[in-house]
Amino acid sequence: MIAARPEQRAALPAELRGLRRDGARLCVVDRWAGSITHTTVARIGEHLEAGTLLVVNSSRTLPAALRVRRSDGTDVQVRPAVRRGGRWDALAVEALPPHRNVQLRSGEILRADSGLCLRVIGQRVDARLLWHMALESGDELETLLRDGEPIRYSYVPNPVALEHYQTVFARAPGSVETPSAGRHLTWELLTSLRSQGVGLADIVLHCSISSLQDDDVDARKPLIEEWFDVSEVAARAVNAAARVVAVGTSVVRALESSVDAEGTVRARRGWTNLAITPDSDIRSVEGLLSGLHEPPATHLDMLHAFVESPLLERAYQEARDRGYLWHEFGDAMLIL
Repeated sequence: MIAARPEQRAALPAELRGLRRDGARLCVVDRWAGSITHTTVARIGEHLEAGTLLVVNSSRTLPAALRVRRSDGTDVQVRPAVRRGGRWDALAVEALPPHRNVQLRSGEILRADSGLCLRVIGQRVDARLLWHMALESGDELETLLRDGEPIRYSYVPNPVALEHYQTVFARAPGSVETPSAGRHLTWELLTSLRSQGVGLADIVLHCSISSLQDDDVDARKPLIEEWFDVSEVAARAVNAAARVVAVGTSVVRALESSVDAEGTVRARRGWTNLAITPDSDIRSVEGLLSGLHEPPATHLDMLHAFVESPLLERAYQEARDRGYLWHEFGDAMLIL
């Protein structure tokens, strides 16, 4: 699969590059016509018919990279991939770039400046770079909001304010990394789409970390569960729509986790470990608005479930040749 050139890994969001959020470039892939066109997100309405339903992820992104101190006085950064009932499955990395993985000790205590205490239990068997941790004291959400910072990777060398990781419709705090496809949508654009008969519904899926900071481990694509909530209102809207376009791979995962044997989306909430592969039969949506992803991201597996490989690879090659930007602050692709 086509990877971005180093300079095509977006270091800043569009709004800090002198553009509107919906000024991002948009590659439109029509899988039935086998065609590829290029436009901007602001003109997405030209490719959506009345009766289409956009489904967005209204999870709010947390500043989930938390600096804590070990008993020997050294600092590490923890990144909770899963938070559940006072337990974390978290990545432990160096406190400063390049944030290489750190080996912890079972039983040791990690302390944040706020007073939050985490006790290390041991490694997670199916993803051994993640550490089981138990919350001993403190308020985890309050601590993250006060002392954490957004998780960022080497292609984002300087801190970016948390507001730029949020979608305009974010409401339910819980994502460790941003549901980035929805970042492109503005209220002005959504209002315009509404006026042409395009509907809007929302689900919640709290996105986990996208990398374990180890290329070999990431290539094996360890499966990490995520919490989701598809409401009765959202399920009814999806089932009634003439065409459903998911805004982001997280929406597809939530809706596909809620489809019954007859192909009907049901109201459902809980944890999903659904893996969508190129061989998966997508039953809940007909289209997808996505960012641009690099191998070995599991997001690419999902895109291959929508589009035959030759067409998808041609679209990625055209995006690369035209200087599109990759990752959470980059440009977009609409698959219809």
